Amino acid sequence: MFRTEMMDINMGPQHPATHGVLRLKLLLDGETVTDTDVIIGYLHRGVEKLCETKNYHMIEPYTDRLDYVAAMYENLGYVETVEKLMGVKVPERAEYIRVITAELQRIASHLVWLGTHALDIGAMTVFFYCFREREIILDLFEAFCGARLTYNAYRIGGLPWDLPPGWTDRARHFVKIFPERQKEYDTLLTKNRIWLGRTKGVGILRAEDAIDFGVTGPCLRSAGVDYDLRKAHPYSVYDRFQFDVPVTYNCDTYDRYLIRMEEMRQSTRIVEQALDHLPAGEVMAKVPKRIKPPAGEVYHTVEGPRGELGFYIVSQGEDKPYRMRFRSPSFVNLQALPHMIRGSLVADVVAVIGTLDIVLGDVDR
Repeated sequence: MFRTEMMDINMGPQHPATHGVLRLKLLLDGETVTDTDVIIGYLHRGVEKLCETKNYHMIEPYTDRLDYVAAMYENLGYVETVEKLMGVKVPERAEYIRVITAELQRIASHLVWLGTHALDIGAMTVFFYCFREREIILDLFEAFCGARLTYNAYRIGGLPWDLPPGWTDRARHFVKIFPERQKEYDTLLTKNRIWLGRTKGVGILRAEDAIDFGVTGPCLRSAGVDYDLRKAHPYSVYDRFQFDVPVTYNCDTYDRYLIRMEEMRQSTRIVEQALDHLPAGEVMAKVPKRIKPPAGEVYHTVEGPRGELGFYIVSQGEDKPYRMRFRSPSFVNLQALPHMIRGSLVADVVAVIGTLDIVLGDVDR
């Protein structure tokens, strides 16, 4: 006698496709996913509460450990939030250098995403190509701040040091060669029928659902919503640069691939303009060694590679924040996963996790 029954399968918490410690409890009808329970918390460190015991200067290294694939943005969001609370004016040269390093970080982060996403789906060569270019960016970061992953690169009020001699020439060399290198990824993937078969029509997330879940970043823009904080609420000196916000309308994994590919091109444009107009001058404002912002509260956001990255600080006029809260795009975007894979084949779960581009250090905090 033939019979069928629903089956519970655990994917993770240790699984190469989850890109961290994430457990999915999948309810399967044959090979079709009917429901998903997302279980997180394996990397919880209590960072927000820990920050409330540290003075403002000591907190920045902890932000490195949130989204460690794009730590520059965590640094940037935090120092800009404190500067907003204090009313500090950052020197113009420091703002330009922040934009250059942040956009290079966006490219490096998208290269990690593209290489690992392609590897998950079976395209190994792209992984090696992406990490080849990422190494050039990490060399630039190492020359700038002495680190390749957790940077602690900025300071409240500006930068700890200026760019080293020859750094801008090396950055110019990268923006010159990168467009040709990116064409190699295009050649390997964009019209590859296996890539198209594994990504087109997979992991649909429509605009109304994305907004309901609070999804931001490339996942939101692939659903046709033209929202990028660098344009919608410009911060730093982003309003001085010409760049486009890519938007697509098919809402699937393939569109999210196209969005991030175009974002790397636009970041290259921004870096090129910032290098051309990099002003001379100081890189650090006058900030006291012991920072005691006035009593009040502030919320500030930046557009990270994964979406809206927010910092909320409550000050009581002391040298430590009374309350800190982070808005993590990985945590918010992950909420959409069960909706995106319901009714899909179990093999598509890997593709959809990859397209969300989550970082578990950012999810669990």
